[in-house]
Amino acid sequence: QVQLVESGGGLVQAGGSLRLSCAASGRTFSVYAMSWFRQDAGKEREFVAFISGSGGGTYYADSVKGRFTISRDNAKNTLYLQMNSLKPEDTALYYCAAGYSPVSYSTGYRYWGQGTQVTVSS
Repeated sequence: QVQLVESGGGLVQAGGSLRLSCAASGRTFSVYAMSWFRQDAGKEREFVAFISGSGGGTYYADSVKGRFTISRDNAKNTLYLQMNSLKPEDTALYYCAAGYSPVSYSTGYRYWGQGTQVTVSS
């Protein structure tokens, strides 16, 4: 079992940057594929990016490709999401998730954090 805690969200102007972190408990962090999802009020949860357990494979939603970068530090049991050139439509509650395969659908992840709010003002 793994517990996930996100941090780093906040209020930023359009064009700005934020770096989200997801701290994981346990000693088997590297076995999990990790992903970021987001959900805005009244909308469905949306895939953002995933990364393989080793960190060698990544995949992004088209809406964030070229602006966001997912990474992980297995020695620190931490997942990151660097978000640049933020847009108002990036406003959402951002969740990290852990699973056994790097997939882009939410049902593929067994463990979830509580989320961190990102708000981008225009």
